[in-house]
Amino acid sequence: MKLLKLSVITALLATSIFAEAEKSGVSVSANVALTSNYVWRGMTQTKDSPAIQGGVDLEYAGLYAGVWGSNVEFGDGKNSLEADVYAGYAGELEGVGFDIGAIEYIYPNMSDEYNFAEVYFGLSKEWEKFGLNAKYSVGIETDELDPEDYWEVGASVKLPYEIGFSVSYGDYDNIGTNYSAGLNRSFEKFDLSVAYIDFNHESDSSSDEENVVATVSFAF
Repeated sequence: MKLLKLSVITALLATSIFAEAEKSGVSVSANVALTSNYVWRGMTQTKDSPAIQGGVDLEYAGLYAGVWGSNVEFGDGKNSLEADVYAGYAGELEGVGFDIGAIEYIYPNMSDEYNFAEVYFGLSKEWEKFGLNAKYSVGIETDELDPEDYWEVGASVKLPYEIGFSVSYGDYDNIGTNYSAGLNRSFEKFDLSVAYIDFNHESDSSSDEENVVATVSFAF
């Protein structure tokens, strides 16, 4: 009963927020996903187990802010949740998209060990059947952590039957490199995707990973 009441209250609050945002001209969107393995920069964050993920985004005149969360499992029993908070500005100049922002990765029970932040800058270019993108993320040093920088490049192609094919390559300084190749298909409110993701550790081959990840996601 308590869970039912909480669900009803949450739904009413979400409806109210969406309605008020629409009046003010702020765009509100939300997403939820189920994935067979939460893989981030080539590395599993759930010990090769499934994850439920979701987020809410606000956008106004190119400015955006959002929160996103997922279950995680690092094998030490200290934490089971990741919550990301981010904000930035995205737009287009001479046909080239750009995205400048900052993100904080928060692990509620492991603040001193894992919490860190990055600032990032991304570029993208889309044609009728082809797209390119690139992104550079700079880790923000704190008293507890000195996060490494990360960059990635990617390409996408539109195939017949509304299927998309995408590839990417990323380099995490002093940690390792990753590449991925995947297919995706959109069906109005939900997307299906499957990808092969490979990670090569900088110095420890026993930490290399290979994963095939399937994901279904919904946007509303």
